[in-house]
Amino acid sequence: MYQRIRDLREDADKTQAEVAADIGLYTTTYQRYERGEREIPLDIAVCLAKYYNISLDYISGIIDSPRPLLPKAKL
Repeated sequence: MYQRIRDLREDADKTQAEVAADIGLYTTTYQRYERGEREIPLDIAVCLAKYYNISLDYISGIIDSPRPLLPKAKL
C-alpha cells in the first residue's frame, strides 16, 4: 500500500507536502504513511482514492491496475 501511494504521487508530479495539504494532513504524517511507519487509516485511504480518482482496491493491493473511481465524461 505504501509504495502505491508514493507511485501515485510521483505519477501526478506532486510533492508530499502538496498531497498532504490537499487532503488536510501534516506533511510529516503523510511522509510516515509513504514510508510505512504508520498504518493508513481507512478514511485517509478513501481520501487518497478520491484525490487520485482511483479505486480503493488498487491502494489496498487487492487489484494491480488502477481503475478510475469515476467514469470519464463522454464528449
